[in-house]
Amino acid sequence: MERIPVFILVILYFISTEVACNGYTHINNNVQSERRALIDFKSGLTDPNNRLSSWKGNNYCYWHGIGCENGTGFVVSINLRNPYPIENDIPYPPENEYGNQIYMNLSGVISPSLIKLKYLKYLDLSFNSFKAIPIPQFFGSMKNLIYLNLSHCGFIGEIPSNLGNLSNLQYLDFSSKYTYHNDFGYSSDLFIKNIEWMTSLVSLKHLSANNVNLSMVGSQWIEVLNKLPMLIELHLDDCNLFGSIPSPSFVNFTSLSVIVISSNGFNSTFPEWLLNVSSLVSIDMSWNILHGRIPLGLGELPNLQYLDLSWNDHIEGNISQLLRKSWKKIEFLNLYENDLHGSIPSSIGNFCNLQYLDLSYNNLNGSLPEIIYDLSHNQLQGSIPNLIGNLSNLYSLNLRNNQLSGTLTEQHFWKLSNLEYLYIDSNSFRLDVSSNWTPPFQLRYLFMGSCHIGPTFPAWLQSQKDLQYLDLSNASISSSIPNWFWNISSNLEYLILSHNQLQGKLPNSNIGEFLPNLYFLSFSGNGITGTIPDSIGHLTSLGVIDFSNNTLTGSIPSTINNCFSLNVLDLGNNNLSGMIPKSLDQLQQLKSLHLNHNKLSGELPSSLRNLTGLDILDLSYNNLSGQIPAWIGTAFPNLVILNLRSNMFSGRLPSLLSNLSSLHVLDLAQNNLMGEIPVTLVELKAMAQDHNMSISSLYDNRSSYRYEERLIVITKGLTLEYTRTLSLVVSIDLSDNNLSGEFPEGITKLFGLVFLNLSMNHFIGRIPESISKLRQLSSLDLSSNKLFGSIPSSMSLLSSLGYLNLSNNNFSDKIPFIGQMSTFTESAFAGNPNLCGAPLVIKCQDEGTDKSVEDKIDSGFVDQWFYLSIGLGFAMGILVPYFVLAMRRSWCDAYFDFVDKIIKWLLFRKRVTYARNHAQRK
Repeated sequence: MERIPVFILVILYFISTEVACNGYTHINNNVQSERRALIDFKSGLTDPNNRLSSWKGNNYCYWHGIGCENGTGFVVSINLRNPYPIENDIPYPPENEYGNQIYMNLSGVISPSLIKLKYLKYLDLSFNSFKAIPIPQFFGSMKNLIYLNLSHCGFIGEIPSNLGNLSNLQYLDFSSKYTYHNDFGYSSDLFIKNIEWMTSLVSLKHLSANNVNLSMVGSQWIEVLNKLPMLIELHLDDCNLFGSIPSPSFVNFTSLSVIVISSNGFNSTFPEWLLNVSSLVSIDMSWNILHGRIPLGLGELPNLQYLDLSWNDHIEGNISQLLRKSWKKIEFLNLYENDLHGSIPSSIGNFCNLQYLDLSYNNLNGSLPEIIYDLSHNQLQGSIPNLIGNLSNLYSLNLRNNQLSGTLTEQHFWKLSNLEYLYIDSNSFRLDVSSNWTPPFQLRYLFMGSCHIGPTFPAWLQSQKDLQYLDLSNASISSSIPNWFWNISSNLEYLILSHNQLQGKLPNSNIGEFLPNLYFLSFSGNGITGTIPDSIGHLTSLGVIDFSNNTLTGSIPSTINNCFSLNVLDLGNNNLSGMIPKSLDQLQQLKSLHLNHNKLSGELPSSLRNLTGLDILDLSYNNLSGQIPAWIGTAFPNLVILNLRSNMFSGRLPSLLSNLSSLHVLDLAQNNLMGEIPVTLVELKAMAQDHNMSISSLYDNRSSYRYEERLIVITKGLTLEYTRTLSLVVSIDLSDNNLSGEFPEGITKLFGLVFLNLSMNHFIGRIPESISKLRQLSSLDLSSNKLFGSIPSSMSLLSSLGYLNLSNNNFSDKIPFIGQMSTFTESAFAGNPNLCGAPLVIKCQDEGTDKSVEDKIDSGFVDQWFYLSIGLGFAMGILVPYFVLAMRRSWCDAYFDFVDKIIKWLLFRKRVTYARNHAQRK
């Protein structure tokens, strides 16, 4: 009996040992297989920043981005999302942690060894750079996946349809990182031809396909996605979807919470079937072409928190009716840039959860309610209610560009302790606060342009230490700038104090130390005196300096060349003297240079040729001398405006000016130029276009914020200033020089010319008939030259011509007073003794003869018509009866029978008469 237990124990020992060894071997084999699959996957990747440096050794469950199942060691998750994707709202990696490496992208190829990870449920490769390769087909074989994120990876080509095999998938994101522009609009590197495979994703809860081209799918997308009953979030931003938003045959979106179909081309009314989806929390249909009335039922969706219908332009509706709905949970409401009308109801104050409201750029009217956020660019009138000061959570208030007025007191800002953004410019407010007022807020953006703040400089600004943008333009401030102001905020980037009556001098202290981030500086239109301080060169971040229209004196400081980022330098309309600094050539980013209306002297420094990015060069009304250098024609390929008016330049016009292919305005008037106009002038390509050329590039960059280009044009006998309509000006003004030679016929090939002034020179010859090609011409001044011959009759075709001056020349013969030429008075032709005819009182010698000849011609013309009408009448009288009788035999027989009877009756009457007469004679 004792041997039996020992025997059993021995057997059990061998059995357990065998089982244990085999089990260990099985588990060990699985572990090795998982590890090899990961190593193979890593070997295909390019990892410049060693993000996968921990991928070594045997314990892969502790490798970066790897997650394993407890107990078995099976890999269940791989998370290699780029930790610092290049997005505006995600910061770059700290330099002390990753050195100078900004990009943390993985790239290369994705090994199919991932298929061996049979228990993998979670895979995230987002925000890496697998450029120029398609999404691998084998992903469709990883059937245990629940989460798949391939967004912003740079994949190209068609998204594989076998992803439809992933029936367990709950989260799918293959949003594209790159879009590019082609002849048909914006396109994407990724696309789907047939979306039907998505119907197999029966477990899907989240789908993101932003920037994926779905244009080939058509309207099929809505029916397919409607078959996914568990779908909660749908993101289809910028997917090239067009046309109307289709309605599903039945609404199956029972779980849909978020729908984003913004930035597409939907030309449709709002899809009202969405009003039946009570689970909706967020709707974003911005940047489409939606039109029609906005459904009032949106306000009754019980869970709606976020609604963005901005930038559609054509959504209509009464804002008062819309906002009287319940909107129980609304937090974000953006109806910017549409066609809503009416007044804002006071019931908006009941929106307890509202955090953001933007109704700007609509057609709203009426007075303001007690709660407001962004109502800019409307036509609102009246004053702001005092109760706005009770909105303690308000952080942004935008009322700019309305017709509001009234007085703002401390009560309006009483509890606005969270206010950071205040835009009330372009209204007619008056600020009335005590001199020792300390606001409860710390503003970052303050725009109070066109508000009455003065006459003294607002002392309460001294408390605003976080200011980044400050605009107090046209604010009726007439005092000097206090010293404390320059140390107001080290964060200040934009400072606009233009169009006031500020007095005093600019500080000589190192303002660059106090304002290291200042980018935009404008004091234009004030009474600033003194010199420009050398310390201006310490503001090395400056992009715009506008000191125009002051009374500054002295020379331009050479230190200004340290402002390497400068795009705009406007020192016009001051009393600056001396020479143009040679060091300005260091300003390689400069696009606009205005030194006009000063007392600058000397020749143009050749170093200016290094400013190759110049769009505008205005040196007019100075004392500059020497010849106009030929290098101007080659140094500035993008030059739009060249204004050297009213200086002392001499010599000939450089023929290389024709290389300025972007030139819009050429003004060299009131100098001492001589010689002929170069025949190459016809090569000014921008002026040869018969349509208005766009110069919007002057305003598209950051530096142009609140800087408005302007140009003084002497035309139509007036001095006109062009600002926002500057793109309409195409002009050549060479007046008041000593230019000679014949009228340049080539100039008539510059079809886009609007203003042409060649007056007060010594031009000879005739005006060519081809001048009628200048159909855009609005003003033509050729006065005070030596032109002769007849005025071309073709000038009557210049239908846009509103001003003409041909006075003081040697023109002869009759004025072609027809068409557009009949709109001009005698003064346009005065001083030409050999001209005659209207509108002059001098009659032409052959005017009477011409009248008699004309009468004869008219009389002969009438006679010809008279005889012609008689002939036609005779022919018609003969031919019409003939054709009628020839058509019907019976009519013909009846007609001739009738004629025979008449003839017989006449003969009978003749015989009777003859017989009577004969009897009487007997």
